[in-house]
Amino acid sequence: MLGQTTDRTKGLNVIQDLNEQHWLHPVSGHPAGGITQSAGLLISWQNGPLGRGGDRKEPNGSFVETVINAAIGRLNFYQRSGFACEENASAISYLTQAREVLQDRTRRREQAGTEGTHQGN
Repeated sequence: MLGQTTDRTKGLNVIQDLNEQHWLHPVSGHPAGGITQSAGLLISWQNGPLGRGGDRKEPNGSFVETVINAAIGRLNFYQRSGFACEENASAISYLTQAREVLQDRTRRREQAGTEGTHQGN
């Protein structure tokens, strides 16, 4: 049985309610997947490390980077439509920066030999 935390964000300048469940491994306390949902949205988060080398597994859930890419894709769609605006462009820039920072983290962990594991941070 996985431990979980639940957060229901309501009315904090968001258009839709958001229900989040973030699970922890009951022994190690490491992140162990979870879900985030709202109207028209269901994200099942990666549960456990992917491993390294020949022991590497296929993902069983989404990564933060994937969700950021989806948001960038939608905003780019708006920018090519009648809804192009400075705020969308700014949001794309910030999301792109967030994705790059997470990619930097992955490169650092790969160089340290800890990417795909629960070792290090």
